[in-house]
Amino acid sequence: MRTPSNNYRFTVAYDGTVYSGWQLQPNADSIQQQIETALSKIVGAPVRVHGSGRTDAGVHARAQVAHATFTTRHSPITLRRALNANLPDDIRVTDVKRVPSGFHARFSATGKEYRYQIDTGAVADPFLRRYAWHRPWLLDLQAMRRAAKVITGRHDFTALSANPMRKIDTPERTITKLTITRHRQLLTITVSANGFLYKMVRSITGALVKVGEGRLTVAQLRKLLAGKHRTALVETAPARGLFLWRVWY
Repeated sequence: MRTPSNNYRFTVAYDGTVYSGWQLQPNADSIQQQIETALSKIVGAPVRVHGSGRTDAGVHARAQVAHATFTTRHSPITLRRALNANLPDDIRVTDVKRVPSGFHARFSATGKEYRYQIDTGAVADPFLRRYAWHRPWLLDLQAMRRAAKVITGRHDFTALSANPMRKIDTPERTITKLTITRHRQLLTITVSANGFLYKMVRSITGALVKVGEGRLTVAQLRKLLAGKHRTALVETAPARGLFLWRVWY
């Protein structure tokens, strides 16, 4: 009797430092390629894996979500164990579940949370060099938090994103949470929204840091956001400090 195909959901954590990003790319090593290669080896047939979204080169994930439909007699627990045995140490599948056929990692998602880490120490912590942006200058957290209130809510985020010529339905997104916290020298910007534009979190981070350093005022940021046009006033924070933290369904 033929084993039926099932839809599986994977939760994946990875250090994106040496990868070209999530998505398959010619002549480059991606997270998607690593998982597809490992999964195809396990089930004995080619498998296409779909992620909740594309993380760029150097961006990390605490809980990326992906799905794939394939035929196997392995249980979800066995699949998780086998995948991790066939993946490099900087990629780990933390959970595998069977899900209904209608589940899609990208299109079923209702929101995401990203976190960006900034090392504010006078001397960069060498153990954070892959996971935080070093900004040793004094940051005005109160000004940054006032700026965060301006950005929170539903807006056209064209001014706080990059445009790689991707087709999108609308540049409007709703930020439901934007917080700035500090633990010793590590500052964390947490952003939750119903969706994100290309490099939106890194652009928001760059703008907030600029406000914190006194190089951009809250009023200027409000005007930039309302202008719906990307300008050189907005800097894009480096990829290494960004983590896809959670996806909601």
